[in-house]
Amino acid sequence: MIADQRGGRGIVLSLFIWLLPCVALADALVATRADGTEIARFVVADGTEWCVLWNHSVKGFPVSDCYENRAGRMVLVHAHLPDFAAGLDHIPGRGRQVTDGQGGYFILDINEPVPGNAYILRPGLGPVDHRLQVGDTVVSLSAVAPRERVRIALLGNTNNDDDT
Repeated sequence: MIADQRGGRGIVLSLFIWLLPCVALADALVATRADGTEIARFVVADGTEWCVLWNHSVKGFPVSDCYENRAGRMVLVHAHLPDFAAGLDHIPGRGRQVTDGQGGYFILDINEPVPGNAYILRPGLGPVDHRLQVGDTVVSLSAVAPRERVRIALLGNTNNDDDT
C-alpha cells in the first residue's frame, strides 16, 4: 500500500514537472498605456484567439477584428463588418468575404501577421467602446483609456518579437 501511494505521488509530480514548461512558455496579450501602465493582461497559449470589438462611430453596430497566437506571432485571422459603412470595406486579395446572413459580412482567412507583434489603438469615447475580448472575458479599453495611446502586444517566451 505504501509503495502504491508513493508511486501515485511520483506520477503526479512527474506530470506537474512535465507540464510546467508549457505554463512558463505561455504568451501574454497585454494592453498598456503610453507610460507602460498595464490596462489588461491575458495568458494566450498558442492557438488562442482574441478579438478587438467596437461599435461603429456613425452607425453604432458592432465590429470585430480577431487575432490568433500562432507560434508566438500575432496574426489577424478574421473580421466581422455588419455593413459597408464609412471606413469599412473588404480589400480584394486580403482574405475572403462571405455573407453573415444578416446584411453584413465576414472577412475570413486574412492570415496577416501583425508587424512587431503589436499595434497602437486610440480607444473611442462613449458608445464606440473599444473592447478586448479573450474567451469570455471582456475589458473595455474605452472605459479606462479613452482617446489615449494604447499598445496591444503579444509578449512571451515563444514570441519572435524583437521589441519585447
